[in-house]
Parts: sequence; C-alpha cells; structure tokens
Amino acid sequence: MEERLERYSRQTRFQPIGLKGQEAICTSHVVIVGMGALGTVLANHMVRAGVARLTLIDRDYVEPSNLQRQMLYDERDAEQALPKVIAAERKLTAIREDVSISAHLTDLTRDNVQELLAGADLVLDGTDNFSTRLLLNDACYQLGMPYLYSGVVGSEGMTATFVPGETGCFRCLTGLYEHGSLHGSMQGETCDTAGVISPAVDMVASLQAAEAIKLLSGHASDRLWVRLNCWPFASKAVPIPDSSPVCPVCRGDRYPSLEPVAHEEEAVYLCGRESFQFPTFASEQSMAEWAARFRAWGKVQVNPYVCKVELPEGERLILFTDGRVLIQGTDELSRAKSLYARYIGN
Repeated sequence: MEERLERYSRQTRFQPIGLKGQEAICTSHVVIVGMGALGTVLANHMVRAGVARLTLIDRDYVEPSNLQRQMLYDERDAEQALPKVIAAERKLTAIREDVSISAHLTDLTRDNVQELLAGADLVLDGTDNFSTRLLLNDACYQLGMPYLYSGVVGSEGMTATFVPGETGCFRCLTGLYEHGSLHGSMQGETCDTAGVISPAVDMVASLQAAEAIKLLSGHASDRLWVRLNCWPFASKAVPIPDSSPVCPVCRGDRYPSLEPVAHEEEAVYLCGRESFQFPTFASEQSMAEWAARFRAWGKVQVNPYVCKVELPEGERLILFTDGRVLIQGTDELSRAKSLYARYIGN
C-alpha cells in the first residue's frame, strides 16, 4: 500500500482526485479500441494513472509510417511487423508490472463487441472510422457505460464524452440514426489522405484521458464537445446535445449497429490505405505453414501473429491469426478479390 501511495502521490495530492479517487482508479477496468496514434497516448495515460485492468482491441500491425506519432512503438516493432496490441502490451507492462492487460488482435464487430466490452467502467475510442464508432456507441449505450470519442486529422481534432442517461449519444451529435451511408460532411479527410502531426494527437487524446480520469475517480465529465487546432491554435467547446427524441439508441428501442444487415460486405476498403480487409475464414494451418506456402510466390515475413508476403503482382497480402486477410496496394475491389481467390482460395 505504501508503495502504491508513493507511486501516485502527485496524483492523490491533486485535491479533486485525492486518496478516495485514486483508490477508485486503482480498481477500474478500461477498454481502448484502436491502438494507433490516439490509442497509444490513451493507454499510456491509463496505465500511469493506475487503472487496474486494460482491454486493448486492434486489428492491425506496426508499420514504419506509424512511428512518427504512435508513441508506444519503435523500429524493432515495425521491423518484426508486431501486432499493435502485442507491442503495446509489452511496453505498458514495462511501465507498470501490476497492470492486467487483455490484448485482442481482432476486428471489432457486432458479434464480439458486447463480450469484449463486458464489465468495463468506460470505453475509450481511438478508432479511425465511423462504422466502428457507431458500433461502439450502440454497444456502450446498451451496456450502460460511458463512451469517450476522439478523432484527429492534420493539426485538428475533437473529443466528446457520451454518458447513457445523462447526455445524447454519438448518433445524436452526428444525426446518423440508422444504417446506411454516411452524410457527406461526415466522410471527410483521414490521416492517410491529409496527414497528421503528433502534437495534435497528444493534445486531443490527453483531453480525452482527462475526462476518463474524472469519471473513474468519481467525478462527472464536463460533457462538452471540444474542437482543437494547434496550427494555427484555435479552440471551441459546446455542450453535448441532449438525447434526440428520434434517436432509437437513447430511447433504448433499437441499436442499429448491433442488428444484422441484409447484405454483408465481402471486403471492407480501408480508406486512404489502398487496402481491402477480407473477413475471417477458418484454417487449420499455422502461421509457419502459411509462410512456407507463400514463399513460393514472394518475400515473406512471419511472426506468431502475422504473415506478410510481397506478391509477384506487386501487392502485399497479410494474414492474421484470427483468419482476417488484408490485400494492400490496390483500391479496386475486383483486383483485391482476384488476388484473394488466387492465394487464399474461394
């Protein structure tokens, strides 16, 4: 106990947290979805603040282009193509040995979201697409837990905290009440198309982390939608809107992102990355066996979690242990499907 008190002494001396608030933080469970730029900052803050348990969810691996802004990773992680959740777990447990981390190398879907979020005190969103944000929003409101959103592009970002029963939800903020295409104003630029600078990421994620610490220590969130730009500097904060009377999620009537859709997509295009993700397939082959098969076609890089091959056609194929496949280097679905069929099978 004395060692714990000393470790968090500067935080407990901050009067709004105090000893009682710190003890609450030290028994809390936080889920972080997306271990890219935002997620690495968030995870760092949560571990150093004293959170007892972290669930990390991400579908991707570390690449050299990540290192400019994804603060937990280094060149060795990129060279080994380590999954982000695995590299993050290693770094975070080096910061604090007693933190309990559940690392999930997977795509968050309506089939697994409730299981992965179950038992958490709140969810921190470090993702980069609206479909996953809507899924998190719906699952959090069904489970009755706070959902803390953020997003950054270029030098500008925003963050907002949505609390079931106290504020409107992400759908109320965006007007995306049902399934269907996003409004044009919602699609916008991404980090891959417009770039991003790391100070903007840190600035927004740190505000998001501060809101999480308020909630975990027994205080109310400020319930603001905050927009910040660090180049040139500008800021704006407005109250989170009240629940819309037409929002099915806030009413508790329906949770659209948790409902089956009529036509499942064969592959999902990852905006700005010239990549298609194909859904999980069943395979009894190990990564080493897949690597041996792929070596007949091109240069292979393999670890226990990921197998990458440079295809003779010029694209890259990445296979994950959960059965997902990425085809990188094309923005044409027909081309990606052709390569998938050729090298993975129908």
